[in-house]
Amino acid sequence: MTEQSLFTPLRSVLYMPSSNERALEKAKSIACDGLILDLEDAVAPDAKPAARESACAAAASGDYGRRTVTIRVNGIGTEWHDADIAAAAHAGPSGVVVPKVNSADEVRSLVAALEKAGAPDHTRLWAMVETPEAIFNVRELAAASDRLAVLVMGTNDLVKELYAEHVPGRAPLLTSLSLSLLAARAAGIAILDGVYNDVKNDAGFLDECRQGREMGFDGKTLIHPGQVVPANEQFAPSEQAVEDARGMLAAWEDGKGSGVVTYQNKMVENLHVESAQRTLAIHEAIEALQDQ
Repeated sequence: MTEQSLFTPLRSVLYMPSSNERALEKAKSIACDGLILDLEDAVAPDAKPAARESACAAAASGDYGRRTVTIRVNGIGTEWHDADIAAAAHAGPSGVVVPKVNSADEVRSLVAALEKAGAPDHTRLWAMVETPEAIFNVRELAAASDRLAVLVMGTNDLVKELYAEHVPGRAPLLTSLSLSLLAARAAGIAILDGVYNDVKNDAGFLDECRQGREMGFDGKTLIHPGQVVPANEQFAPSEQAVEDARGMLAAWEDGKGSGVVTYQNKMVENLHVESAQRTLAIHEAIEALQDQ
């Protein structure tokens, strides 16, 4: 199995305020798959220029090892956006996260701005989906550019925009989450679930991770380091899933030419083989990260 190079695990992607030097330092030792060095919500207006410098220095440093390091800039139309985009492009992180991306035209405009500012090829666009307009446009948005690599659900803003409530099971958000998942899968890009706000509610967090994994999300954005380990566990294939995937593939290989293959009394078809291959590829990619 050599497909692991196709997968970059993003089980746990942690927001870190770029105005906090201690937080940036601490992030070097947190076992998350990815970091979002934040210039937006977590940073006061008068601290944004200094935070921009800190985030870009951190992203360019190479000090975060295996982690996927991104920078979240301020939104389109804000007074800081253009300078954020230019600085982030120069720093060359794995991704530039842009809040409240509402349309395919905005995706194309953001990509053009990154390229004009000299962003290297590995610096991809991550678009946050967090408004009703974005949900209505999400299929076209997700397919607007090859440089768009990840959709990030902004569930707090969606709840606000919908006049909804945060409730167990997230019934008010299921339509938005499902449409965004469909769009990401149709476009062949990754998608991250939104944050869970009650950092003291371990059971509630696990339930929401489980729901996100069952729906098909690649991982979850996080607001507290204590959420990293459980997110990593929830969004990784279980030992049983890995064992079943290996058994299914072995049965498939052994039964070539027989017309019908079964594993544990269940019929195995091409679609099951593809799912098993993906499970093993994710498992191997996670193991490779842990070995670094």
